Amino acid sequence: MDLVLFMVEAGRFGPDDERVLALLPPDKPAILVANKLDAVARRTDILPWLQAMQQRHAFAEFVPMSSTRPGDVERLFRVVEPYLPQQPWFHDEDALTDRSDKFMAAELIREKLFRLTGDELPYSATVVVEKYEEEGNLRRIAATIVVERDAHKGMVIGDGGERLKRIGSETRQELESLTGSKVFLELWVKVRSGWADSEEHLRSYGYE
Repeated sequence: MDLVLFMVEAGRFGPDDERVLALLPPDKPAILVANKLDAVARRTDILPWLQAMQQRHAFAEFVPMSSTRPGDVERLFRVVEPYLPQQPWFHDEDALTDRSDKFMAAELIREKLFRLTGDELPYSATVVVEKYEEEGNLRRIAATIVVERDAHKGMVIGDGGERLKRIGSETRQELESLTGSKVFLELWVKVRSGWADSEEHLRSYGYE
């Protein structure tokens, strides 16, 4: 990274802000963005607050602003611009992503999962690709949709398995278009209660 924008409400600094501030890299410039300036009752209170913030961290710039005001946003862009010099491309011009095909398959399944279940399914559901094999012009993919409750499993499968079939069908078609290959896709649904709160499960599902 070249620059950090540290945004807080103007005149306020709480425990959550302090935890984030502790994560700022000391060798990178940081700009303090004091948002919601329009909500501050007395502007004279801002100067001592800014001085106290500077004691917490050596900010390169202060930008008091209100994000609802276009002029303030443009001013922020002008302050940021000198810190972001043009550089060579990080990736090839025709590159779509730096993630693996296995990751892309999981994300496509997840996208279809939430689009076709709407607000019914909590976002704690996830997708784990168990197998991704390439055999010439064929991709064999096996994936598991992990949910937290039996009721969620029913939402994903749908009446007579129709919803799960549609998730698989739409994902397969998009993967074939993306890879230019024939795709054989198998999907299962498993219940793992409390998986999102278990460090062991998070690691096994690829979350660090």
